[in-house]
Amino acid sequence: MKRTFFERLSGSSPVGDAFDSFDEELPISPAPTRAAPNAKSAKGATSPAPLNDDALGGEGQLPVDVHQTQNDIVIRAFVAGVRPDELSISISRDMVEISGSRMEREQIVGQDYFTRELFWGSFSRTIMLPQEVDVDASTASAKDGLLTIVLPKLDKAKQTKLRVKAG
Repeated sequence: MKRTFFERLSGSSPVGDAFDSFDEELPISPAPTRAAPNAKSAKGATSPAPLNDDALGGEGQLPVDVHQTQNDIVIRAFVAGVRPDELSISISRDMVEISGSRMEREQIVGQDYFTRELFWGSFSRTIMLPQEVDVDASTASAKDGLLTIVLPKLDKAKQTKLRVKAG
């Protein structure tokens, strides 16, 4: 069967072509599953693996919300349980990096936990900004465990006229 000009141009194939059965030829494989680490049993019940630095194999990633207003870019992140001196915020014109650590205040034996879902340990997040910001006018505040960073946008369209001084 001769292909039409459109079929040759677009690379499509007519219905009933050998390419129609492509999906049927693929073997169906189950979705990959993550192997759970060995859970310790306490009195016949299994406890979930701890979600801390050691179980995840490194640093946690801080979830954030980033939005904009007419004049600012605003970043918000939950940092409950983190003291201000445990937070580090680094700002450049096009990027913000937030890092810190959340440490357990008391040590509890692993077998005494029924459920353990809180993240303990160091965390960080690097956010690429959609627009350049004024680094010097940026502010950060924390209230009720919510970190809010306000980054004023740089107005590239703003122009100033300079007068040339003689002398």
